[in-house]
Amino acid sequence: MTAAPSLAQLAGPPQHYLGGISLRLLAMVSLSFMFVLVKYVDAAGVHIVESLFWRQALVLPFLLAWVMATSGLASLRTRRIGAHARRMVMGLTGMACNFGAMILLPMAEATTISLSVPIFAVIFAAILLGEATGWQRWSAVIVGFVGVLLVLDPIAGFAGGFGGDHGVGTLVALSGAIMTALITIAVRDLGRTENAATIVFWFSLLSMIPLGIALPFVITPHDGREWLLLAGLGFLGAVVQMSLTGALRLAPVSVVIPMDYSSLLWSIAAGWWFFGTLPADTTWIGAPLIVASGLFIAWREHRRHIDRPKEVAA
Repeated sequence: MTAAPSLAQLAGPPQHYLGGISLRLLAMVSLSFMFVLVKYVDAAGVHIVESLFWRQALVLPFLLAWVMATSGLASLRTRRIGAHARRMVMGLTGMACNFGAMILLPMAEATTISLSVPIFAVIFAAILLGEATGWQRWSAVIVGFVGVLLVLDPIAGFAGGFGGDHGVGTLVALSGAIMTALITIAVRDLGRTENAATIVFWFSLLSMIPLGIALPFVITPHDGREWLLLAGLGFLGAVVQMSLTGALRLAPVSVVIPMDYSSLLWSIAAGWWFFGTLPADTTWIGAPLIVASGLFIAWREHRRHIDRPKEVAA
């Protein structure tokens, strides 16, 4: 659900595989519980813009403390503020769609659709970056799309005009997956010159501008419970962001990315425990196809990186 896969090029040399896997799993657990809070905050009447504001605002102090303890504030300097601004616009749009999908859909269903990001990333990398994409990855994309269609259940959707929260939610979730895939392309470009912390910092900081402008129009008084929920939302957002980044610093992307699919298990469990919801029948059928497609794409990417030196040597 996040642009994390696009941080692959920012990862340092692999050092601790178990540590990287553990941090990635921590990120997925934290992400699932963060989305539980998103649903609770919405039920309390908090506008989605305010949820986004506090999610971003509370990430900054944690991120700054981490940077000061590691690479130093000088590492946050950039000469590509325009590229960061474009990434911010896409990032906020994608995050709003992901929040909206979690609000409108059962957690497991929204998570399943979000796992289609690698499928769209392959398509956009081929179209926008001209990356060579063989028949094997295109086959995986087709299988993944079949899974997405099963989860979306377009026949029922078109029959009902995609009305109601569920119909709108599926379209919002799909938009979020497409936008997140586009973000991977933007972050891949930024990754040529910027490190992961710099990208996260400028995304969080710049997003305060539009969110801060909109906040006075939607903010409402909150009681202690609501402030606690918002604080938890921001804290878990920081844990997710730093765990994603830290995982890629400890282990290669091909090792940690498959851990993302554990989020589906956590979402099913959290949806059942907190909201009494279980995935629809079509989700049980489509999810394995999406997961299999994503895992195959990750494996093929890993093989490409291994085979590339051989190709150059030849």
